Amino acid sequence: MPRPLWTGAISFGLVTIPIKVVSATENHSISFHQYHLEDMGRIRTRKVCELDGEVLSQDEIGKGYEIAKDRTVPVTDEELDRMPLPTAKAIEIVAFVDADQVDPVRISDSYYLATDGQVAAKPYTLLRKALERSDKVAVAKFAWHNRERLGLLRVRDNAIVLHSMRWPDEIRSPESLAPGDVELDEDEIERAVQLTDTMALDDISGFRDRYRDALEELIAAKSEGKELPEPRGGEEEEESGKVMDLMAALNASVKAAKETRGEATGAEGEHATVHEMTSGTRKRAAKKTAAKKTTAKKTTARSAAAGKTTAGKTGKTAGKPARKAAARKRTAS
Repeated sequence: MPRPLWTGAISFGLVTIPIKVVSATENHSISFHQYHLEDMGRIRTRKVCELDGEVLSQDEIGKGYEIAKDRTVPVTDEELDRMPLPTAKAIEIVAFVDADQVDPVRISDSYYLATDGQVAAKPYTLLRKALERSDKVAVAKFAWHNRERLGLLRVRDNAIVLHSMRWPDEIRSPESLAPGDVELDEDEIERAVQLTDTMALDDISGFRDRYRDALEELIAAKSEGKELPEPRGGEEEEESGKVMDLMAALNASVKAAKETRGEATGAEGEHATVHEMTSGTRKRAAKKTAAKKTTAKKTTARSAAAGKTTAGKTGKTAGKPARKAAARKRTAS
């Protein structure tokens, strides 16, 4: 298990769960040192006092808040520890909400909450099952590094995860960044929706950091004195400011996505553009309408002919009794 970052307890109602906080993520980025180009000497960052130029150690450095130019109010760690902070050693659950009520932009770092001792096993499992059955997440308050924070607790693979969250007033409004009203063709929207369907995935665990892989190959080649690997990719970048044919780009994107998935394109598969599909749909609709009209005319003609035949038969049937009556009169006289 990774080294615990913090120990404390989860509290909700009168239930207390001793826990340890461990990081839920790892940083696999490759870090570089700065060095002197002339002699490869390492360049380090040192903490230097700007008044006397002396290099200071950590125990010689304090913290303070600048309230005006040339005026700083010093604050000691002891003063911060004495502040009334109820969440100093507890992750206090304050509410349970539906997961879709939480804006993802507010979520920051993620941590696993591990049980701290056997006594924590039962209440930990109780909270986990309550979250699973209710389909909710817990909103909590906790304090790290002398600051109260907002958190989100949810279940992942039988473990409780803590996501630190930003306070509502820390989220900037995107109103000034959003583009103004633009005109979009309905065909373009439909094609974009088709592209999202074509690119849909149920599992994204297979993605890799290709840049880091290439960087590791570069470092290995240089350290072993080998020839540097060939550049990857090579796709031509779009010219800046170039007017884009949006429909053409969408059609090409759908085709490329289908080819990536191994789906048929061209004559063997669906490769019609939106304009072609719309035109074809209109032609089929027109044929159906014409067919309906023709059928209606034939039905009407058959009905009229049947009516005439029925009337003729009725007339002939009605004339027979009259002729028989006349014949009887002639015989009697």
